[in-house]
Order: sequence, then C-alpha cells, then structure tokens
Amino acid sequence: MKKQFMVLYLVFFWIWVILFCGIAHSGRLESVNIGAVFTFDSVIGRVAKASMEMAVSDVNSDPTVLNGTKLNLIMKDGMCNAFLGSTGAFQLLEQGVVTIIGPQSSAMAHSISQIADAVKVPLISYAATDPTLSSLQFPLFFRTVQSDSEQMEAMANLIDFNGWKEVIVLFLDDDYGRNGISALSDELEKKRLKIAHKLALSIYFDLDEITKLLNQTKVFSPRVFVVHVNPDPRLRIFSIARKLQMMTSDYVWLVTDWLAATLHSFSPANQNSLSIVEGVVGLRQHTPDSRKKRAFISQWKKMQKEGVANTSLNSYGFFAYDTVWTVAHSIDKFLRVYNNITFLPHENNEVRHTEGIGIQLEKLKVLAGGNDLVNILLQSNFSGVSGQIRFSSDRSVISSGYDVINIHQMKINKVGYWSNHSGFSVVPPEVLAKKEHRMLSIDQKLNNITWPGGKTERPRGWVIADNGKPLRIGVPKRASFVEFVTELQDSHHVEGYCIDIFKKALEFIPYEIPYVFKPVGNGKANPNYDTLVKMIDENVYDAVVGDIAIVTNRTKIADFSQPYASSSLVIVAPINSSKSNAWVFLKPFSADMWCIIAASFMMIGIVIWILEHRVNDDFRGPPKRQLVTIFMFSLSTLFKTNNNTVSSLSKMVMIVWLFLLMVITASYTASLTSILTVEQLSSPITGIDSLIATNWPIGYQVGSFAYSYLTDNLFVSRSRLVSLGSPEEYALALRNGPSSGGVAAIVDELPYVELFLSKETEFGIIGQPFTRSSWGFAFQRDSPLAVDMSTAILNLAESGELQKIHEKWFCKMGCLGERKTDPKPDQLHLISFWGLYLSCAVISLAALVLFLLRMINQYVRFKQRQKDAAASSSEPPESHCSRVVVNFFNFIDKKEDAIKKMFTQCDNPHNPPTEM
Repeated sequence: MKKQFMVLYLVFFWIWVILFCGIAHSGRLESVNIGAVFTFDSVIGRVAKASMEMAVSDVNSDPTVLNGTKLNLIMKDGMCNAFLGSTGAFQLLEQGVVTIIGPQSSAMAHSISQIADAVKVPLISYAATDPTLSSLQFPLFFRTVQSDSEQMEAMANLIDFNGWKEVIVLFLDDDYGRNGISALSDELEKKRLKIAHKLALSIYFDLDEITKLLNQTKVFSPRVFVVHVNPDPRLRIFSIARKLQMMTSDYVWLVTDWLAATLHSFSPANQNSLSIVEGVVGLRQHTPDSRKKRAFISQWKKMQKEGVANTSLNSYGFFAYDTVWTVAHSIDKFLRVYNNITFLPHENNEVRHTEGIGIQLEKLKVLAGGNDLVNILLQSNFSGVSGQIRFSSDRSVISSGYDVINIHQMKINKVGYWSNHSGFSVVPPEVLAKKEHRMLSIDQKLNNITWPGGKTERPRGWVIADNGKPLRIGVPKRASFVEFVTELQDSHHVEGYCIDIFKKALEFIPYEIPYVFKPVGNGKANPNYDTLVKMIDENVYDAVVGDIAIVTNRTKIADFSQPYASSSLVIVAPINSSKSNAWVFLKPFSADMWCIIAASFMMIGIVIWILEHRVNDDFRGPPKRQLVTIFMFSLSTLFKTNNNTVSSLSKMVMIVWLFLLMVITASYTASLTSILTVEQLSSPITGIDSLIATNWPIGYQVGSFAYSYLTDNLFVSRSRLVSLGSPEEYALALRNGPSSGGVAAIVDELPYVELFLSKETEFGIIGQPFTRSSWGFAFQRDSPLAVDMSTAILNLAESGELQKIHEKWFCKMGCLGERKTDPKPDQLHLISFWGLYLSCAVISLAALVLFLLRMINQYVRFKQRQKDAAASSSEPPESHCSRVVVNFFNFIDKKEDAIKKMFTQCDNPHNPPTEM
C-alpha cells in the first residue's frame, strides 16, 4: 500500500507541475518572444531598431523558418544607463523571452549578462565589443560583432606598419574604453611598441574636458593619437583638435570603428562635417559583398524613401539584422528537438517584498533547456548580410577582418583591408582566403593615404617635446684618444670626431632638437662603456654620443643609430724596415710543394732513362754517369725544348713536363714578387693566429672592445698582453720591439688605429680586419630619434660630409689607405697544381706501360725463336722462374742494336745464340 501511495503521489505531483508551473502546448507554439535592450536614440540604436524590425518581418514571412511559429520582438530602451538597461532586462524576462538581443553598450552588457545567466536565457549583442565579455564569467553571452581584441590587433598592426613606436590614446573611462585600450596595449607590447600616454574621458565628456586633455599633449613627444570612444555625431574631439591646430601634418589620428559608424549615419545634408576629420585614418568592420547584402541595402533605401528608416545604414545595421536571424534559426532547431519552450521556477527563489520597485523578481522563471539553446547557438553556421555567421569557442563571431578607411576631400575612401590571416592588402580578405594566402611582410600593402595637412608622405609621428627640457646626452670623457670625444679642461667644451658627426647629422633632421652634453668620467681613465649605455636604460640619459661599439649586450638595452664608423679589429706593426730575409726565395712554395717538385724531377729523370736507355748512348755507361745524366736531363728541359736524339715516347713525356715547369715557374715568379713587396715588415707576422702561437707580447687598449674580443673569443693568455693606454705608448712599445720590453704588434679597433697612424708614418696595418663591428649613437629603447638619426647619417654618407669629417681627423699626415700593406705571403700549395701533376703522372705512366708492353712482346718473340733454335740443336729449355726474370731484365738492358743482332743469330742456326 505504501508503494502504491508513493506512485500516486508522484503522478499527482507531476500533473500539478505541468498544469501550474510550466507552459506546455500539445502542438507547435503559436508564437515565441524574444527581447531587445538598447538605446533607441543613438547612432547605433536608430539603425539597429529598423534592422531588427525588418529581420522579424522577414523571418515571419519565411515558411522555412520556425514552421509557422510567430516571432515576437519586445524592445526596451536602456537610455545609455546600466540601471535602466538592467530594469528593462527584468521586464523582458517577466514576459517570458527566450533570448535577449543587445545591449549595444559594453558596460550595460556586463550587468545584463549576469541577470541572463541566472535564468539561463542567452544574451546576444550586435554592438558590445569589450573583449572581457568573452571570458568564462559570462557563459551565455554571444555577439555577432567582432570583439575589440581583433580590432586592437588590427590597430597595432597599422601602427607597426607605419613604423611608429609610441602612441597617445584617448578613450572612454568605462568597461568598453578601458578594456579595449588594455587589449591594444597587449598587442603593441608584442611588437615592442607602447602607449606613451593614456587620456581618459568621462562618459559624458564635454568640450572643456577635451580641450584640457588635448592641451596637455602638446608637451609630449609622440604625435600619433588613437581615439577609442562611442559614436559621436558632433565629432567633438576633432572639432577641438582643429581649433588647437592639432590637425596639421605633424599629427596622426587613428580611430576605431566608432567613427565609421558615425559618418555613415550622416545624412547628405551634413556631409560637410567630414571636413573636420580630414586626413583621419580608421578601421571599419568588414562585411563581404554578397547578393544578400546588396538586397538588404536596396530594401533599406526603399524604407528610407517611405520614411520607415529615419537614418542612414552603417555596419551595425547588418549585425543587428543577422542577430535576429541567428536567434530565429536557433529557436527553430530547439523546437524541432523539444517541440515546446518551458519555464520553471528558480530553485533559489527567495526574493521577497519587491512590489514597490515595480518588478516582481519572485515571478522570474528559468528557461528549461537554456544550456541546450546555448549549444545550438554555438553551432550556428549560415550566410547573413554581414557575412558567414559562425561562433568561435569564446562565443564571438569569427572575424571577417576590417576595412582601412581614410577621410579625404569629404569622402570616406577605402585604402585597403586587414585580416588576422593575411594582414594588410588591397584585396578583400575573403578572396585571399580562397587562395590560401599567408601573411608575409613583403606582401603588406595599402593604397595611398592622405594624412592631416593634406600630405601623402607618411608623418614622422614624433617631435621633440615642447616642455623646455633638452635631451640629456652622455659623452665619455676620454683619457686617451681624446680626438674622438672628450671635454676640454679649460672651457668645458665637448669636441671630437664623434661630436662633429653628431652635430652635422642634426642639420639633416627636419626639426629642432635641444640637447645638452653630460660628460661622464674623470678624464684620467676612460669610462666603462657598458655602464654608460646602461645609464640610458636607467633613464639617466636620453642618449649617448661617442665611440660606442654596437655589440649584442648593448643592443638589448638601447637602440642604436645607423653605424657611422667601422670598428673592426686590426693589427699594427712597424713597416719600411731595412731588415731582409735571406731565405725569402723559398716562401713562394709551401714545404710539401717543394718536396713534390724535387720528387717530380727525380721521377721524370727515371722515366726518361727507362725510355732512352736501350736506344740512346747518352743514357748508357757506368752507374755514376747514368745518375748524373738523369738529373741533368730533367734540368735541361727547362732550357731545351727539342731533342732529335730521343724517342717519341720520351718527347711526349718531356713536352708535358716542360709545360708543368713553365706553369710552376710563372707562379713562383708572381708569388716571389708579392712576397718581396711585403718583406719590408720587421717581423714575419701574418695575422692574429701567429701572434697567439708565439711568445711575443701583444699591445692592446685597456677597456676597449679589442680587449674584450681577444679575451672572450681568442683566449689570449694575459701573460702575452701588454696594457697600452695612449698613442705615445703605442709608438714607444712598437719601436722597442719584444726583445727590448716592447711589443711585436698592437691589436685595436680600426678608428683608434687610424688616429694613431695619422700621426705616425713608420707603422702600418698588417693583413685584413678579423672582426666586424661598428660605432653608433645609442638612444633609449623605441626612441624615434634613433630612426631619424640613422636617416641623417645615411644622408651624411651620401652627401660626402661623413668622408670630409673623417679626413679632417684622420688624414693629417696622409690617409691610411696609402700606407696599408698586406704581409700575408701569396704562398702556393700542392692543391693548386694537383691537376697538372696528375696529368704528367698519367702520361709518364702511359709511356712506361707502352714501353713495357713493347719489351714484353719483343722478349716473347726472342724467346720463341731461341726455343725453336734450341729444339733443332737438342738443347734443354730454361725452366727456372728466377732465371726467366733475370734474363728479361738483361734483355731490356741491352741496346736496341744488340737485340736486333740476337734476333739475327736466332734466325741463323749455324751461328750459336747469345746467352741471356
């Protein structure tokens, strides 16, 4: 009985739930309610209202959607107020809406999202772009507009594309403005760019507030502004900027898509307002061209003529229209599965006494299957008027990219496109996507842009700040080589080669740069340059000017200009010495080359002796005589090119040998001439390797890049290094030489060596530079002045001014190029002649093989005749192998005339044969 009672109890309970707590229908629903919260009287709201009404009408007239169920749109005016917007959302939920469209305000979306989440009703916005709305905090929030995370990536790319390093941002101080600028800061940081100054505006900013903020920026160096505010038909920011003369060629104004929405809403009567934003560059959400889009635009124009639509169309109208269709498709799929829509009481509904505020919160119901509707929305995939509607995992529509627009001659000109897969191009992103185009830096392109002031040349975007503070430029107060840079003790005036270049380069920069030199050091010892560059990173100085080598560890903390001088390491040693090397004639060939030449003479003599021994009397006689003949004949080929007494095989070998000797002789002569030229050097130094291999001390400049390179990269023992600090010590140490307590050579950077040699004529550079480095001016990271200074240095080089300054300081006693020598011998090695030697060896071997084959044939014929003669005389044949070999060599050793006689004797049986 107890079980039966429980069953009856459950049955009655569910009947009560169905009858009193739910809304159920036996068939297809007659209608379904959806809500919309937005600001009716706004740039976006006016176009959105007309677009949504058009979409609802189109949905209800389409039999393929909702299968006869009518879609009802209930709209509430949020009036740009988060509280009123939330109140409107509560009122919509009381009327049983399945989804809420909107709001257009990101700040309002934050509060309404939490309300919608509590009752499991999806919230779909066509205008809220705040990136944080995609977080897991708002699982039921969708948007059919692109997030500002995409837009700020495009903006950062636009800034980087134009080469600007710092920007100033003006933004609304609300969720939309702050979070959008935060996304921009993150994107800029990825590219080593930054926001130099942030100017926050109140939501209801007025002209006085704008004027105050813009006036503050006049003392800032950056001139690139990024404006991220709500659509403003009055264009207040640019009106004030124009009055403050901030729309000139020195300025750059970049805007997010709010400006495009504003300008597209203008009627033809107020198009003259575009003159206020002349030269501004902005982004506009890209909507691909399609048949549906063209039909929608045509229908919109018809509505304008009929007075139904009282505003011009902008991109948010496309998004609002597609949002209604997205909701309609999702509800249609939901009803096909569940056949009805049910609301249940909230399980934690304990709210009481709310009658006084006009909202009965206790009556709010939870949408049964709300999570399922969310999943259906995530699977949306259809072609709308704004493009393909698909959502990513963060519930934002997949980006279609942005148009890059430029306001010129009171028109909105499209100068290109941007997408996250193809970057900047003049071809629509959807076309490039079909071609599987990848983003490459060389392909990035935009059409010509007209900037503020009417110039088409890209603005610098940076000036020296008008705040009365000159640039703090650190300069090393050198104790040695003061000609490069130092402070004069008497006048405290800073001068030198590096200073001259810096001052001359400033003349090529098209704006005034106030600066003051700050000497670093006591003048008794050269300052540490790594520490000096580090002081830039610590903001002690804005720049450092001097003989600063551009090395890896310094480039990590500072930006350098274009190099203005090479600082490769070179070796300096005495030249024009009267000393001479008695064995210089051996230097043209390496040791293995000399050995091969000697062996070749021997080999050729032996080959000729073998070939000529049987036929030439000059190659016969006692062994001593024959050895002399072998050597003399090899040498005689140097002077004797024709000899009728030798055989044809010998002539062939001699011709090849003569050609080889001619090549070797010519090479020897050229190499010896080069070596004799550099034999003026007082010591056989050929490079840094030979210096390290010897025990001779090497002079170096204390604290210079040369010492760092030697100790860090070449591992030179400190016992072989001698500390030298000034040109006078250089000269004295080189004159004394290593045997008298001096040095054999000096290793230092090229500019120091050039300055030293400009005063000394008895020394010169040996060999080639063995490192590659340069000097440049150091600036703070991302300083635009580094770029302008680099351009100025290039102009100096092209105009010849850089060379003139170089000659002023380094050519007082003749330029270094006139005294450079290269002592490295042009020594020849075997590898240079192996082809010739191989050819000679092959031909000699071939001659020997032919000679041997001829001898074997002759010997076999002789033995055969001898055997026939022995058979007739009944003499036993030879059978011992060693005897045969001995007889063969005896046969070869005989003269050709003797062999002929032996053949004659074998043919005449009456004469006894000659013994072999």
